Amino acid sequence: MSQITPDHLARGAYVYVRQSTPDQLLHNPESRRRQYALAERARQLGWTEVVVIDDDLGRSGGGVSRPGFERLLLAICEGRVGAVLAVEASRLARNGRDWHTLLEFCALVDCLLIDEEGQYDARLANDRLVLGMKGTLSEMELSILRQRSLEALRQKAKRGELFLTVAVGYVKTRHDRIDLDPDLRVRSGHRSGTQ
Repeated sequence: MSQITPDHLARGAYVYVRQSTPDQLLHNPESRRRQYALAERARQLGWTEVVVIDDDLGRSGGGVSRPGFERLLLAICEGRVGAVLAVEASRLARNGRDWHTLLEFCALVDCLLIDEEGQYDARLANDRLVLGMKGTLSEMELSILRQRSLEALRQKAKRGELFLTVAVGYVKTRHDRIDLDPDLRVRSGHRSGTQ
């Protein structure tokens, strides 16, 4: 059952596109394609005005300024947004404070959240419960991934295998090995600097 009303369609549909790191931008173009394709989905749902916000590509949600997210919140507060589309609604915000701020603003101005799983009205208790759980699970997932990564780094350090940088004249190779740099000029620069 669609929750989209003529009032929602009279306002814009905003597609928020984000990938957290430059590495994701480089190596995961499929995620970006899926996110940009949401603009067409918004048109299929009946919106004529579709705005894509992709200012935050390559920006982490943790402690980093996200001008695109701020622009999205401003447009919601001004009543210009009938729905926000994302591949996964909980990916819109990467911490509890931002997530709950987004939900509150959407509830205040009757703005829907739409992802691949469904349409959510933050004014409705059941939808709010589902959105709350999605946000909590997303935050928990990030916390677990962060903990696992830190523990893996600690274990590598304990074994003496953690190399964040290597000295001039050397390069990191596969399987965390360190070899002489294949560039003779770099290697000779290293030797002359140590003499």
